Amino acid sequence: MSLNSDNCYQLLQQIPLGKVSSYKIIAEKMGSKAYRAVGQMIGKNPSAPQVPCHRIVKSDGSLGGYAFGIDKKIELLQAEGIKIKNGKIVDFAKIIHKF
Repeated sequence: MSLNSDNCYQLLQQIPLGKVSSYKIIAEKMGSKAYRAVGQMIGKNPSAPQVPCHRIVKSDGSLGGYAFGIDKKIELLQAEGIKIKNGKIVDFAKIIHKF
C-alpha cells in the first residue's frame, strides 16, 4: 500500500466505532515511517468526520490535533464511548485498532 491520501482515508474508514488508531500505525500499514506526512494527510481530510480522522491519536494515547479543534475531537470521541482523561485516551491499549 503506498503513502497517499486515498489509501490513508481508506484505512481511517476501517477503524471501528469506539476504537482509535495512531499516526504511526497508519503510516506503517502504508509501508512507511513518514508519520508526520500521515498527520498532514489526515489534517487535510476533506470528508471529516464521515471519514473518521478524529479516531487518530498519538502513539502514547494523547489526543494530537484536529482540524476542527481539540474540543470537537473530544466531543466526537466521547460520543463514541471513548473515555479521555488529562488529554489522553483511557485504557488506550484496550481500544487501539492495529488493522
